[in-house]
Amino acid sequence: MKNKAYLIVLLLIGSIFNSCDSDDLEYQDKFEISQKTWLNFKESSNNSYKYIVTLGSWVGFVWETTIIVENGIVTQRDFEYTVTDGISTDIQPDEIQWTETGSEIGSHENGAEPITLDEVYDKAQNDWLIERSNTTTYFETENNGMISTCGYENNQCEDDCFIGIRIKVIETL
Repeated sequence: MKNKAYLIVLLLIGSIFNSCDSDDLEYQDKFEISQKTWLNFKESSNNSYKYIVTLGSWVGFVWETTIIVENGIVTQRDFEYTVTDGISTDIQPDEIQWTETGSEIGSHENGAEPITLDEVYDKAQNDWLIERSNTTTYFETENNGMISTCGYENNQCEDDCFIGIRIKVIETL
């Protein structure tokens, strides 16, 4: 009987530690609903779509990157500074706006990473939404239920601290 009591106590302690998994997601339920919405969109669009990522800085500049995905493969990445206040004065004109296709995709350093929305959702689940101390986590689904803002900021950081993605629009091709 004494062994059974120890076994029960050990099982209870184990279940408590297991339920406090450090990899828990912030916004778990909302993420799962959004992911299902994404998978439905992916199927209805034949995995062919475009999405626009935007980023602005406290110094004034704003850029947009359009990622085009056809049959689940990134086929084009377009970049443009939409507001140039605060960008470096030595920036080359061909870095203000550009387009990459084929083997060129990923050759420019600035702009959003050339990834599919499957990869965006993977990063959300495995990085951006992981619970962390001393951070504020954001998750919004203003693209018909799909990710519009996903990421986090360190609470001690002052400027341009967001780590994640801001998607302005998601459309079928």
